[in-house]
Amino acid sequence: MSSMGPAADENLETKGIDERSLSSSHGNAPYVHKVAIPPRQNLFKEFQSTIKETFFADDPLRSFKDQTKSRKLILGIEAIFPILNWGRAYNLKKFRGDIISGLTIASLCIPQDIAYAKLAHLAPQYGLYSSFVPPLIYAVMGSSRDIAIGPVAVVSLLLGTLLSNEIDPVTHAAEYRRLAFTATFFAGITQATLGVFRLGFLIDFLSHAAIVGFMGGAAITIALQQLKGFLGIKSKMFTTKTDIVSVLKSVFSSAHHGWNWQTILIGASFLGFLLVAKYIGKKNKKFFWVPAIAPLISVVLSTFFVFITRADKQGVEIVRHIEKGINPSSVKEIYFSGEYLGKGFRIGIVAGMIALTEAIAIGRTFASMKDYQLDGNKEMMALGAMNVVGSMTSCYVATGSFSRSAVNFMAGCQTAVSNIVMSIVVFLTLQFITPLFKYTPNAILAAIIISAVINLVDYQAAILIWKIDKLDFVACMGAFFGVVFATVEIGLLIAVSISFAKILLQVTRPRTAILGKIPRTSVYRNIQQYPEASKVPGVLIVRVDSAIYFSNSNYVKERILRWLIDEDEKVKGDYHTKIQFLIVEMSPVTDIDTSGIQAFEELHRSLTKRSVELVLANPGPAVIDKLYTSNFANSIGEDKIFLTVAEAVAYCSPNLAEYP
Repeated sequence: MSSMGPAADENLETKGIDERSLSSSHGNAPYVHKVAIPPRQNLFKEFQSTIKETFFADDPLRSFKDQTKSRKLILGIEAIFPILNWGRAYNLKKFRGDIISGLTIASLCIPQDIAYAKLAHLAPQYGLYSSFVPPLIYAVMGSSRDIAIGPVAVVSLLLGTLLSNEIDPVTHAAEYRRLAFTATFFAGITQATLGVFRLGFLIDFLSHAAIVGFMGGAAITIALQQLKGFLGIKSKMFTTKTDIVSVLKSVFSSAHHGWNWQTILIGASFLGFLLVAKYIGKKNKKFFWVPAIAPLISVVLSTFFVFITRADKQGVEIVRHIEKGINPSSVKEIYFSGEYLGKGFRIGIVAGMIALTEAIAIGRTFASMKDYQLDGNKEMMALGAMNVVGSMTSCYVATGSFSRSAVNFMAGCQTAVSNIVMSIVVFLTLQFITPLFKYTPNAILAAIIISAVINLVDYQAAILIWKIDKLDFVACMGAFFGVVFATVEIGLLIAVSISFAKILLQVTRPRTAILGKIPRTSVYRNIQQYPEASKVPGVLIVRVDSAIYFSNSNYVKERILRWLIDEDEKVKGDYHTKIQFLIVEMSPVTDIDTSGIQAFEELHRSLTKRSVELVLANPGPAVIDKLYTSNFANSIGEDKIFLTVAEAVAYCSPNLAEYP
């Protein structure tokens, strides 16, 4: 029962303190426990404490205390580069796990990178570039042992959509590429800034429900976009819009002349192979490597098939050319001035926040599974640094990939060295193997993307959200339908808007409850949750389940008065005693501002006109301090403030007047 109600007065109440035991040694007068007023703090120290709790709740400097200057310098360098810390304990046993997992995720990332680059409307090599440099930076600066870094489907789609709204990627390929690097630069700056200024809590404003809906909608959109390559439709016959209506209209309007049966055969065959491989890996965890290597096997086999049959001569679209060699410098290609600077900045912030949200969620998931702590601010700085460096080395926005991270985890990775191994494999691919991808059919890349994004449609999570919270479900579906039927930007905007709307609704309309006494105890609980709880005749006990601020103070006052009016109407024919005391249980009220004080003053005046006394129970330290500072405690009388509801009722009961 203790977990159901306010905790502040729980210990006293559950120990059997009731109205009969609240008497002193001086007779039958009730003994009143004084509500303690916290000692006054220096205003500067109080402000400093608030800032520290807001931005430095994890006390990041605790390891620096009582250390020599040289030791502090070493700890500071290790804080920026965690590899210097865990690297000292690195051994051959850990390396065996890392090299196996690194090779496994490399076999998965190479075909995915080529496919995801097409989602971003970039040449295939840029996907590979983004799995070479960023993982190396992250391995040095990141704090997660399990995240596999590289391009991901959702961010690639988002970036491709936002960039193509500004520049046509076909007719102005160079300018488009430059804007992509500019957006990547500002995505990294955004992520690093959030980490440096410890503003990571901002990404929590995008609720889990909204993320589920956004990811599901993005997965449907990504899969629909792959119909072009899957069916062999020429680019000029396929819509540039991403909504489901436009895409399906484009697909069926080109059915008679645009579809290529050889392409469909290749795509359908290998999609079936990929889905079967995924099913095998899901059914038996020992075969995790089957879905991991299936994409690379598909690429090799389909490329060989197209090469020997020369299916490209029959209309099967192929990759044709992937630039050989490692990342060229792109520092001079970033727009640091001109009209595209602002556009790159805006796109970079959006892409950076989505990439950061995905990476932090993945990192926390696997950290909890291995029972270690993930430093969110270090993660932001690591992700930011790798994208800033990546933007200067021909990479586009990279982040943590859930599919690759899951494979990395199941393959037995021990540290971020698995990212280094993957990066080396990608380097060797860029140096020596890229010409072999010339005959890779676009259909196989489409099949790889479709099989990869299927799991993003988490219908089980949506069903659970519906069961738990209907408003969360509205946020989930709003984001989902916004992406599917409009655009990725609108879906994202709906997700953020509904998340904020829910916060505002909960803040401006906090819950209140009428309390009753649980039989044979002195515990007072919500009568809706505990129907056996009985109301005290002549006394109305109301609990406010929120801090009271300017945004909700007027509502709280009016809601309490409505409770009073409703109760007065109910007791007219039932009780001999009308409501004469209003007890406000304040243990859940963590804070109150000047508007809240003003609302209580207005409530007190309204109650006085109705001949009802206002009594407070268990105000917290911040609340009681402000009640005394504002002189409100003196206005209602210090004897009307009690430590528990039981004491407040014991005070009220003997003072009730009889009404005929």
